[in-house]
Amino acid sequence: MKHGQAMLTICDTHVLLFWADDPSRLSTLASATVDLGIESRKLACSDITLWEISMLYARGRLNNRAGVSSSAYIEDILCAMNLAVLPITPQIAELSQSTNFIHGDPADRLIAATSLAHQASLLSADEKLRATPGLRCIW
Repeated sequence: MKHGQAMLTICDTHVLLFWADDPSRLSTLASATVDLGIESRKLACSDITLWEISMLYARGRLNNRAGVSSSAYIEDILCAMNLAVLPITPQIAELSQSTNFIHGDPADRLIAATSLAHQASLLSADEKLRATPGLRCIW
């Protein structure tokens, strides 16, 4: 990697929601990492994140002041953050089943496995994910 070249950073689901709805919930480092990632177009998320956001939306757990559909809400975040959406591959599926994960949540395991498979940092406040061996986390 050349000096000054940004690496790919995977965003955990809550990072996208904090950024969109309450940026003050991001740590200073997380906020700076998101800003740099947007500028360099080096932010990504796992495709399971889209499902998680839609599920939270359907359960009324997200603020819907604008009265838009969950798909419109997600599209707005993807566009505004210049996010790449990374598919779950056979390698990621296998990695997500590693005994290194203390996290029981399947979506979180897939998000972490996506970071590992892409040799990317994971932007996350999740303590269990941050304790995963070999996973480079930023918060």
